Amino acid sequence: QFTRMGGKDEGAAAATPMDVEEKKEETKEQKKVTVIPEADLSDEDRALKEKLEGYVKQLEEGTAALQLEALSEMRTAICASTSTMTSVPKPLKFLRPHYEKIKEMHSKIGVASTKALASDVVSLLAMTQEGNRDTLNYRLTGTDDAIDAWGHEYVRHLAGQISDEYTDRITSDPPKAVDDIMKLVEVIIPYNMQHNAESEACDLAMETERIDLLEANVDAKAYARVCLYLDSCVPFVPEPHDTILKQCCLNIFRKFEQWPQAMQMALKLNDLQLIQDVFLGAKDKFVRRQLAFMLARQQIVLDLDELLEDQEEFDEIEMLKENMRNMRLSGSFLALARELDIMEPKTPEDVYKTHLEAAGRSTANVDSARANIATTFVNAFINAGFGQDKLLLNEAATKTKWIHRNKGSGQLSAAASLGMLLMWDIDAGIQKIDAYLVSELDEVKAGALLAIGIVCASVTDDNEPAMAILPDYVTHRSQMLRTQACMGLGLAYAGTAHAEVGPTVLEAFVDPKSSMEVVGVAAIALGQIYISTGDGEVTDAMITLLSEKSEAELATPHAKMVALGLGLLYMGRQQEAEVASMSMVTFKSESFAKVAKMVLDTCAYAGTGNVLKIQSLLHACSEHVDTEAEGYKEGDSDFQAFATIGVALIAMGEDVGTDMVLRSFTHLLRYGEPAIRRAVPLAIALLCVSNPKLTVLDTLSKLSHDADSQTVHSAILAIGLIGGGTNHARIAAMLRTLAQYYHKDANALFMVRIAQGIVHAGKGSISFSPFHTDRSLMSNVAVSGLLSVLVSALSMDEVILKDGHYMLYNLALAMYPRILCTFNDDEEMSPVNTAVRVGQRVDTVGLAGKPNTITGFVTNNTPVLMGHGERAQLATDEFVPLTSLLEGFVIIKKNPEYEE
Repeated sequence: QFTRMGGKDEGAAAATPMDVEEKKEETKEQKKVTVIPEADLSDEDRALKEKLEGYVKQLEEGTAALQLEALSEMRTAICASTSTMTSVPKPLKFLRPHYEKIKEMHSKIGVASTKALASDVVSLLAMTQEGNRDTLNYRLTGTDDAIDAWGHEYVRHLAGQISDEYTDRITSDPPKAVDDIMKLVEVIIPYNMQHNAESEACDLAMETERIDLLEANVDAKAYARVCLYLDSCVPFVPEPHDTILKQCCLNIFRKFEQWPQAMQMALKLNDLQLIQDVFLGAKDKFVRRQLAFMLARQQIVLDLDELLEDQEEFDEIEMLKENMRNMRLSGSFLALARELDIMEPKTPEDVYKTHLEAAGRSTANVDSARANIATTFVNAFINAGFGQDKLLLNEAATKTKWIHRNKGSGQLSAAASLGMLLMWDIDAGIQKIDAYLVSELDEVKAGALLAIGIVCASVTDDNEPAMAILPDYVTHRSQMLRTQACMGLGLAYAGTAHAEVGPTVLEAFVDPKSSMEVVGVAAIALGQIYISTGDGEVTDAMITLLSEKSEAELATPHAKMVALGLGLLYMGRQQEAEVASMSMVTFKSESFAKVAKMVLDTCAYAGTGNVLKIQSLLHACSEHVDTEAEGYKEGDSDFQAFATIGVALIAMGEDVGTDMVLRSFTHLLRYGEPAIRRAVPLAIALLCVSNPKLTVLDTLSKLSHDADSQTVHSAILAIGLIGGGTNHARIAAMLRTLAQYYHKDANALFMVRIAQGIVHAGKGSISFSPFHTDRSLMSNVAVSGLLSVLVSALSMDEVILKDGHYMLYNLALAMYPRILCTFNDDEEMSPVNTAVRVGQRVDTVGLAGKPNTITGFVTNNTPVLMGHGERAQLATDEFVPLTSLLEGFVIIKKNPEYEE
């Protein structure tokens, strides 16, 4: 039962100021109702009062026949006034002082039919009383007359008392039968549905566990409001009721053939069988194409050849594949860039703006190795997806010039940055990267392998170039080539659970010749490929390998990557994760086992907003780890850092939870252990990816000047992620100031440059947020990319600031254009430019009528950019969209009723 299981004791809850005010108002109302000065009554009211008092006297002193007549007249008078209730009805006012007397007479009546009529009258009068359930109790013994004659206010009183009575009955020991009140529920819910009280119907259905009545009684006018209300309740109900509500919404949408909304619910439920059923349920080919776009955004690829073998022609299956594999992404992104006039390549200097720095404060040696690596990343991020830049792909310069200005791992990242520049464009990308695969330098070749993976991120192709090239290097003698081949396969096949790719990467993972770096990167790649599948074979391989590793090996940052890989396998799979965590007792390091359990637990609840889980994690953060105690080892407090990020991982995506967690983080910063302080900026970044909140920026600005260097580095990276792809002017100015402040600190300056690149990603047209479809769906693949970077950042000095900076390319999985493109419903699906309004979204849950869902809108022609928290709607009635949420790729058709 929903309220009961939510963990709230309504009786014990402290009264809020609003409750106190309401009580005062009720008391005033009661006094006003009880004492009616005779002089204030009109002649009509005085006559009515005398008439009703006469009925009471008749009931008290009359014969059985007179009692029946009096009760009938009383009930008729009350019902006539309640059916059009605008204030407290006069019959109720006049009869209220006689309530106890009528109750007493009811107990003395012996004739069954008269007693039932008396029950009706007492039930109606009980609305003026408080602190009892007489409205319900007397209704149960009254006549079975239709409930709609008694007025909406009466039905509302009844529903409230039914909820309380139901709770008391099923929680009593032993539980009591509820059949009698269920008959009322079966009458009230259809009544509410017919009288525009959908939210009240939903509340009663949830509180009495009769969700099935909603599905049976919802009609074409009300289904949208019912599903919106149920969906908004999902974050606030315990398991398994959240799943039941989503399933109910899915069934209702299928009932009314609203396939895009049904697909949205199936994706929320993360059930592949349901997704296939919804896809096959839509018979219209253009609706199917729209569903394919939705699946592409969530990076789910169905086997269409098998599913549609007898249903569709070959050409239509190819079109659906093209949509589902995101093949239109690159072309649409470049069309948006041309529309916004941002095709011209930018240089890192355009972002750094070093000419604005004060004289004598110029940055350290510009051509140093560290600065060149930073420039590589900034160039890759700002020109991501554009297919052109001024460092690597510039026709004027020789192709290898920039790569050879780097050394060692810098050459690897420089070659890999080609993948970022050519993102989503597989044909052109592979062609340009191919030249670097024949390089004699292992670093350049390794970078090219990673570049192939980055190009294929979020996009799949029939030719599968990543599968054709990368497996040859997975067990190569060079550890560097192994690492990048595994990472490239992870990026290219994230979320696909590809039957051939997984075993290939697993081969490198279990190979005893693989270094811990290869093992760590391969584990993350396996987690990305098999994300949220709970694959048993991969789980066993990871736990077996970790059980064999020594305590010293488990203390390395790469061992924590294996823990993350394991967590990714169970993302969103709560019950199965608990079973997997039991097998961690075999680990040789107790502190590492604690970390691994923490990661597994938090990933299983990612994005759910589960309050109890957040409380347990905050409790873990509140533990004091005594560094001077006997037996203390470095790394014993690591679990707290992962708990901090875990809090953000669970709370993100739910606005109220996000605000509450941000408040908790201020306490952790003040009183937490050093490990927690270093993790808080990264956790904040996860909560607010590509969403620059000013209050959060102020907190991070302070932390970026902290005394602890690791906290500073985390805060700077967090500033970048919060402004990711927004071109936010305030953040850009803040980072330029930090670049001057840390001009002598090579590590901090490197992080500032990386952050600058992330803020200006795609010249302000790319988002890093894992949430899409009006922030209702979370992309597991995007979360895996962000987590891979954040876990690496927890060991910043040993990974990102050393030779592991290539881990930053995991962000490619979270990068997606903030785009709205519209296509015609013709065979070729040609892009169409139409006017749309883009504005801040408005919460319309439970509002009557058809309120506008956006405010403060701007009208533009598609393709358009969509910011955080924005919604779009068509500006004219000329077209009708095939999906109610305009985001990403939307197919629109001509409105047959439109007149110019």
